[in-house]
Amino acid sequence: MTGTELPFAVGAFATIFGTIFVAELTDKDALLLLTLATRSKPRRVFLAGSIAFTFTTAVIVTVGSALIRVVPVVWIKAAGGVIMLGYAGRTYARGVAGGELEGREEKHFAESRSDFAWLMGAVMSLALLDLAGDATELITIVFVAQFKDAVLVFVAALVALVLASGLETALGNRLGRILSTSSVRRLSVVVFLIVGSAILLSIAAG
Repeated sequence: MTGTELPFAVGAFATIFGTIFVAELTDKDALLLLTLATRSKPRRVFLAGSIAFTFTTAVIVTVGSALIRVVPVVWIKAAGGVIMLGYAGRTYARGVAGGELEGREEKHFAESRSDFAWLMGAVMSLALLDLAGDATELITIVFVAQFKDAVLVFVAALVALVLASGLETALGNRLGRILSTSSVRRLSVVVFLIVGSAILLSIAAG
């Protein structure tokens, strides 16, 4: 790596890491991590998140590398903005029904008979939720297009997601004593609205 390439790589890493770290803190899989952390051991929740995000980041970077060859980046960003607004509306509309669903999920995980069964269930749930389409997934694809370095994007995104998982686990373990799941859900609606609107406004502004 040359003298000019190193500052670029460091700057790119910092940009990818910072953006994805902040985005992950209010993504829908973060809500599941927070919820699980209020009902289970923090260490195994963190392990489940780390395993799931390693797998999903590899998949997303691979798909993104292929996708940007045929889809303009501006379309990807526009889709991301629309999806964020859609998440806000869907999360708000679910209301109490969403809380009941999460309650059943928490009960299912809590009643698992072995640590391995619990871990596999949590990993699968987190991976499927992440791959279903969320902010970090779309941002990762945009970064693949911007920096054209799949390895750099993978490493920076994974470090951000693992550290965010650790923070979410720690917060969830403590927030469970003072915040309800519905409170976290209302916060996510606000964040989704802000992020989605910001993306669409940036496109409109050129």
